[in-house]
Amino acid sequence: MRGRDEDTGEFLSPSRSAQRRAALDVLELGEQLAALTATQLSRLPIPEELLPHIGETRRVTSHGARKRQLAYLAKQMRKLDEGALDAIRDAMSKDGDSARRETAAMHRAEALREALLGDAADAALTDLLAQFPNADRQKLRQLVRNSREERAKNKPPRAFRELYRALREVLAQSDDTGMESP
Repeated sequence: MRGRDEDTGEFLSPSRSAQRRAALDVLELGEQLAALTATQLSRLPIPEELLPHIGETRRVTSHGARKRQLAYLAKQMRKLDEGALDAIRDAMSKDGDSARRETAAMHRAEALREALLGDAADAALTDLLAQFPNADRQKLRQLVRNSREERAKNKPPRAFRELYRALREVLAQSDDTGMESP
């Protein structure tokens, strides 16, 4: 029994239907987590105690056993505080804050890469190194040079991709230290 507050007449806890809906939401989240790859899971803010349960759920393939394991995973997830579950949902959401930040960082890195490979590349590289003094100057210059050569010779864009990864790394380090980014 839920009971009522004697003064106001309001119910003291959520209804059974509301509790069931919340439990089904957690079960659905568990199914989504079990469907992700290890790389995708590593990007999410999942508590350490939950990772073995997700791995076990991914390992089980038999229908009945998988259903039981998913129920057990959901039970373990319900033990977490609601903030942790909301953080996981937000990270998985395509229109959540973390997805928007990730997209913005990707666009920033692409814009920097295009500026470094454009006409005013020397000025762009100087500006970049002035903004991010911890960046590896020699590696960035070499990647820019190699990317230009690849474009000129119509080679596969290996250095072009490496330049993007290096720029993402520089931007990520600056975000971690709280430096201003372009």
